Parts: sequence; structure tokens; C-alpha cells
Amino acid sequence: MPIQQPLPREYLQLDAQELGDRITAARKRLGDELVVLGHHYQRDEVIRHADFRGDSLKLARLASQRGQARYIVFCGVHFMAESADILSQPHQQVILPNLTAGCSMADMADIYQVEECWEQLAAVTSRRILPVTYINSAASLKAFVGRNRGAVCTSSNARPVLEWALSQGDKVLFFPDQHLGRNTALGMGHTLDEMLLWDPEEPFGGHTAQAIEAAQFLLWKGHCSVHARFTVDQIAQAREQFPGIRVIVHPECSMEVVQAADDSGSTERIIQQVTRSEPGSKWAIGTEINLVSRLAHEQPGKTIFCLDPIVCPCSTMYRIHPAYLLWVLDNLLEGRVVNHIQVPGEVASWAKRALDRMLEIC
Repeated sequence: MPIQQPLPREYLQLDAQELGDRITAARKRLGDELVVLGHHYQRDEVIRHADFRGDSLKLARLASQRGQARYIVFCGVHFMAESADILSQPHQQVILPNLTAGCSMADMADIYQVEECWEQLAAVTSRRILPVTYINSAASLKAFVGRNRGAVCTSSNARPVLEWALSQGDKVLFFPDQHLGRNTALGMGHTLDEMLLWDPEEPFGGHTAQAIEAAQFLLWKGHCSVHARFTVDQIAQAREQFPGIRVIVHPECSMEVVQAADDSGSTERIIQQVTRSEPGSKWAIGTEINLVSRLAHEQPGKTIFCLDPIVCPCSTMYRIHPAYLLWVLDNLLEGRVVNHIQVPGEVASWAKRALDRMLEIC
């Protein structure tokens, strides 16, 4: 991965108003050649400049449909920019404003660990295993899945993808988020004794050959640091303080939190449920604070707050500061493309196959 250049001092000295005005002016000069994407978890100072806001897959697909745009500036994290590059048209270039914006969950599974896991599984079972990777993963893992007849999934379509995988094979290897895999499998009617937690730091994931042979779901030991903050106690406190409140959480939360909530779903589902609710309704939400705060601001007639009272920002998303956005736009105005995210051809080809397979399933 390329190294992030130090941000020139002049950008660090600009106040919020100057940054906003200069970004607006740069976007106007670049016109239709530019499309700016803002993930839901971005701060408002960034979101205000986005042509589209949404989750990672939605944004990547929207950008690829803007054929007139030569430059796709993705205000998100690294794996999202990779997905945009995989799905983009040949003439389009994807830019990540700050190369240090990664994802702790995606980093919990790398290609070398997954390949070693695959070899160990082959050594202890002859059963057919289908690999499924959450979209919150590196392009190399998506390519691995594509080569091995598996598919990518999102938090909104994990169930149909896992159902498909079981129809094609005997077992599912799911990575990198254990919680999404576990919550989805439980929702499908499976039990915990059908699932094993695969620890990549332990030989054979920390299990015997017999246990691996008996399991139907092998769940990678990974998690989202933001969604791991939510607890059953927080839900109980919200219900005590606000009788009749609805609690909705992301399926990256633990099994106990998902089961204690009234509902769970992807970022898009959370937005839809809260937005469609009656005026005066009350919501406690278990997901990233920027999204929750934006919902509360846009729907003042409802009580909307984050379950975590200490606040839970995605620290890597916060690395996309407006100063970095302005810096990449200024470089484009001067004819330079910085922080270009380009997935190698063979990796992109196999990864796209895994993404296409997901779209065919769903």
C-alpha cells in the first residue's frame, strides 16, 4: 500500500470556512469530471461536499454509472476505494483522500492467513467448503473468494448469500466479521453448536479435526471496533430511561446485543426504519455516531440517540478530514492524481467475479 504524503502546512492552517469554500470552488471547476462519494460514517464537514452518500457497495456502483466522471474521490476507507476501482469503468480513477484511512475489521484477516486456513481445512476435511467474505475486506480476499467459487456479501444480503453457499457446499468459511456471520446463521435457524470460531493465530483455528468436520459455519475471529462497544446494559438503560423506545442495532454487534434489540439491520435499513417511523417516535441506535447524529438532526420531531453514551466514532473514517479532500482536489486542478487506488488486474478480475456472483444471488 502506498504511503500517505505529509499534508502541506498550508492546508493545516485553514479554518473550516476556508476549507469549505475552497472545496466548493474546486468541485465547481472540475465539474462533471469529478464525483465525490461520502460514506454514511463520515463527518458532516465532508458529507456536505458529497455527490452521493451511502454504504460502500451502493457508492461504488453509483460512481461506476457516472461515465462522464474521470475522477472518483471516495471519502471512506481503503477497502471501499478498492471496491470502487474494481467496479469502475476503465477511464475512471479512484482517489482516497487519506491513505491511512483503513478498517480495523478488514485488517483482522489478510490473504496469507486465509490461504493458510484454506490449506489446513483441506488437510482435515473432504467436505466442500464455500468461502464468503463480507464486503468489509481487502480486494485480495474478494479475489480469493472469486477463485474458490464463493461470493461477497453485505450486511443487507448476508442471509441469501449464506443460504446460497450452503446450497452449493457442505460448509461455509465466513470472514472477517464473526458477528455478522453468527447473527445471520442464527436468523436462518442454525444453532451455535453448528458454528466454530476460527482463530488464525492458532493451528487449525484452535480446533480438532473432528470439531471442524462436524461444524457447518467456520467464523473468522474478527470484529468491528465500533460495533463491539454496544452492550446489553446500554439497551436496558435506554429502555428504563425512555419507556416504549425502539432499539435498532447493526448486525456487526454481538449476538447478545442483537437479540436484546428490537431490530437489527444494515446502515441503509437503520436509516429506512427510523425515517419511516411516526413523528414523536423514540429510537436508540447501535451504530456509528456520525450517522446517528445526522439522523437526529434531519428528523427533529423524533427522539434519536446513540446507545453508547461515550460516543463511538469510527476513528479511521475520521482520517478523511476536509483538508485532505481539498488537497486531492487541488492536485487534480493542477493535473496531478494523488492517492490513486488501483487494484492489480488479476486480483480485480477475480474480485469482480465474487461481487458479480453476489449480485446474481440477490
